[in-house]
Amino acid sequence: MKTHTILFTAAFGLSALCSEAQQKVTIHDKEGEYTISKHIYGHFAEHLGRCIYDGFYVGEENKAIPNTAGVRNDIVEALKALKVPNLRWPGGCFADTYHWKDGIGPKEDRPTIVNQWWGGVTEDNSFGTHDFLNMCELLETEPYLSGNVGSGTVQELIDWVQYTNHEGRSPMADLRKENGRAEPWNVKYWGIGNEAWGCGGNMTAEYYSDEYRKYATFLSGWSNDSGIFRIASGASSSDYEWTEVLMKNIKHSLIEGMALHHYAVIDWNAKSSASDFTEKHYFESMESALEMEELVTKHSAIMDKYDPDNKIALVVDEWGGWYDVEPGTNPGFLYQQNTMRDVMIAGTTLNTFNNHARRVKMANLAQTVNVLQAVILTDEEKMILTPTYHVMKMYNVHQDATLLPVEFDNVDYTFNGKSLPALSVSASRNKEGVVHVSLVNIDASESHKLSLQFDDVNVRGAEGTILTSKKLQDHNTFENPAKVAPKEFKDFSVKKGNLEVELPPFSVVVIALK
Repeated sequence: MKTHTILFTAAFGLSALCSEAQQKVTIHDKEGEYTISKHIYGHFAEHLGRCIYDGFYVGEENKAIPNTAGVRNDIVEALKALKVPNLRWPGGCFADTYHWKDGIGPKEDRPTIVNQWWGGVTEDNSFGTHDFLNMCELLETEPYLSGNVGSGTVQELIDWVQYTNHEGRSPMADLRKENGRAEPWNVKYWGIGNEAWGCGGNMTAEYYSDEYRKYATFLSGWSNDSGIFRIASGASSSDYEWTEVLMKNIKHSLIEGMALHHYAVIDWNAKSSASDFTEKHYFESMESALEMEELVTKHSAIMDKYDPDNKIALVVDEWGGWYDVEPGTNPGFLYQQNTMRDVMIAGTTLNTFNNHARRVKMANLAQTVNVLQAVILTDEEKMILTPTYHVMKMYNVHQDATLLPVEFDNVDYTFNGKSLPALSVSASRNKEGVVHVSLVNIDASESHKLSLQFDDVNVRGAEGTILTSKKLQDHNTFENPAKVAPKEFKDFSVKKGNLEVELPPFSVVVIALK
């Protein structure tokens, strides 16, 4: 329990020392016990707005934009540089209206449906199972398929597993081969429904837990020899009762992961502009984003009660900032800009996931292209990387590294008489023995000085990268695509084997120790 105490102190320390004081941050480099799963750095691609069509997929006939089987080459290369470990598809709410057989076979013969959740547009199913799974091979990432429980059947999901995974002879494997794919894709990660408490069917926890057990039973057979990783549709934010019921009612031999969804939202009816916001909006967004620490802690505690051996993963497969759509765009497309506010949300959230690596084994930022807190935005042949992209790339040094517990007393970021913890820290040691420390200062106006101290490491030098800008509202545009971009960080010094760092306001810094 020592590690848990340390991490809680780091995120919500009660000390509120003045900004001029130097904060002692102790990194316990002798105590590393848990691996930060690379799958914490997963992404999400739903059939929503311009994420798939006019995002990832421009069509095989497109001659203006270089592509491979209709998938943009520039997006593939950008995401490979992120080391994206997994990609969730086809939803989201869309998943529980999606019938996978509509998206296979000759494209001209595929039926259309209306995307009732996102803009009421016609979905022509031209991007289907083969397109997505082949794209995952291009990205060198693992697919995470969301199964249809809300409007589907057990047989439909069994058939999808057989279609994607069965190597021998079977009706579904034969159908896959007829459609041009001889070898199976061997999809490991399967979501059994999505937001069953809402758009996935407005079910009660008790009802869904019974449905889940039925689906999970037929998905993998007696002993799950195939190694399928089954993920239950988990709670929305602080619905702890949902987690309690599922952990109590589902046999642990039937589940590998429990989902959790939480968005940084000010007010669902007044979410604020994505780029033209005030410090009040910023503070409220961060207040919501920082709830992730409490949510992960409390959901993990419930899981610990029923699963003390820590066999079931907490999977935060939807997270990110959610604002009003950009003026003049379809409200159902959820297209928003991406600013330094999103940098702060990403940095603090990823630190939380890192620090809870014991239980959090997978997460998915919502969403990858042109939707919500996207890492990539496109405009016809143009493509830009958002500030959030740069955070994800800076942090990928933590993937599959050993978590190093961190201990410190926080300082306050105060606005209009309310306070939030200003600092967020996580640290890890990779397989080569290099220690990386990620530091976030969410304070909108004050810099903070830190002294990084270690149990065993005698710091001789360091290399750092910083992501910050002049204004919280700064963002990248197609006219100015590098306005917010990482730079070399030099504002540190080595004294008596410790590293002294000054963090500017609203900044993210990642340091590698020498």
